[in-house]
Amino acid sequence: MRLCPSIPEWRAARAGADFAGRTVGFVPTMGALHAGHRALLERARAENDRVVLSIFVNPTQFNDPADLARYPRTLEADLALAGGLADAVFVPPAAELYADNYRYRVSEQSLSLRWEGAHRPGHFDGVLTVVLKLLHLVQPHRAYFGEKDWQQLQLVRGMAQALFLPVEIVACPTVRESDGLALSSRNRRLSPAGRAHAAQFAQTLRTAPDAGTAAATLRAAGFGVDYIDDHDGVRLGAVRLEGVRLLDNARL
Repeated sequence: MRLCPSIPEWRAARAGADFAGRTVGFVPTMGALHAGHRALLERARAENDRVVLSIFVNPTQFNDPADLARYPRTLEADLALAGGLADAVFVPPAAELYADNYRYRVSEQSLSLRWEGAHRPGHFDGVLTVVLKLLHLVQPHRAYFGEKDWQQLQLVRGMAQALFLPVEIVACPTVRESDGLALSSRNRRLSPAGRAHAAQFAQTLRTAPDAGTAAATLRAAGFGVDYIDDHDGVRLGAVRLEGVRLLDNARL
């Protein structure tokens, strides 16, 4: 597994014989890897000759500087989890990836303004911009995204289509704990009691008869509810518990 800590090093690796004539699967992440990320890597490994993992905590998608500062950086553990699955790990510095100081960015004007976009202004500009940069640099045949971030998945897929990117965006099912809670790097910030209580979020999304009932049930259970909404056969939700923001969805 080759570690590429700069854009020039990555470009040299991508142009090398190890990638020549081979299909490439790409898993973009912000690190703090867990079993959900491992499932993406396993899918990429099964469907491609080479697998590239990127680890980059993207500052432009955080509208709260404190949230960015709290985001876990666990590179050594991440490399251990990716062992045997990724052929290369691209860890670009922010100064290189945003050499333009974020003057140029991707902006979507409809879906990105709802739900997460309404609660985190500018979030999806940052997401789409960094994904576009990474796709151009990695040049994958397939890129893998989890369905837990449903809105993000739709926006990335739409961007790839709108900008004629030569990549297949592959959706992968959400990986969950035994009690139904979607795996997330944020879960580790919950207390043991909070972690046990958090399972009610996923359960309520799945079982409530409508979005309004789901929201009322979660508020009564002590969650702060940012939104619960039914859209296109999917129930989307974001809640807060112990100062930790949890995101999930359920098919209706």
